[in-house]
Amino acid sequence: MLQTPHQSPQATVVPVQRTSSREQTGPWHSEAVCRRDEAGLFFAPSKEPTAARLSREQAAKRVCARCPVLVECREHALLQPEPYGVWGGLTAAERRVMLARRRRHDAELGQPAQVSRIA
Repeated sequence: MLQTPHQSPQATVVPVQRTSSREQTGPWHSEAVCRRDEAGLFFAPSKEPTAARLSREQAAKRVCARCPVLVECREHALLQPEPYGVWGGLTAAERRVMLARRRRHDAELGQPAQVSRIA
């Protein structure tokens, strides 16, 4: 998960992230399972067939499921927001859905309750 989408799946690098240096050195980065050996699973190669993408994403999610920092990784990806790859067990599309739900929920909490009028 910690490689850029334009690199070969075999390369393992930490991408330039849009976070403060304090966040980048946080303990969750060093504990991430994806830093070890499965980095190619987390980003799609260009022109990846749909069946291959779905299979790769499922394999990445299995890695995430056993990661001790899944929640921190997911929150990072939602707060940034990370536009590519599997982060915290969610694909980019799943993160967009989650963010939309959060926005709706926040908007509902921010609106005053509607009072029904009986005439």
